[in-house]
Amino acid sequence: MGEAVRAEELRVSDVERSAVQERLRRAVGHGQLDLTEFDERARAVWAARTRGELDWVTRDLPEPPPPPPPAPRHRVFSDGAGGTTMRVLSTVWLSLVAVNVVVWTLVSFVSDGAVHPWFVWFAPSGAVLAVLYATGIGRPRRSAP
Repeated sequence: MGEAVRAEELRVSDVERSAVQERLRRAVGHGQLDLTEFDERARAVWAARTRGELDWVTRDLPEPPPPPPPAPRHRVFSDGAGGTTMRVLSTVWLSLVAVNVVVWTLVSFVSDGAVHPWFVWFAPSGAVLAVLYATGIGRPRRSAP
């Protein structure tokens, strides 16, 4: 038990080999390697026994660029009290209209004559919600570009 083993002489695991192969796969995706070179290097990765051999496979590859940030989520309503109120009122209104349209459709099929579409009486309350939203109540604030 004399001298310590250097880092490049340490044995590698399959997990480390998989991580290097994934880095090679990303390099192909970024255009840094072609498929033939990827295949050659992937074989060398799985034949590598030490960290030095594994490092040799990727030593000429630059670090891949970071992934782009996720796109901001589009919000219809704000997180404040006005947005919560508008979200609840809109959900209730849409639910009532949907139930009325379904019931009206069923009654229309069962009855002999034409049935007045009573769900149109929800239009004024829908218009009120639309006007409130158009004036800015419950809308998220626009962020500066």
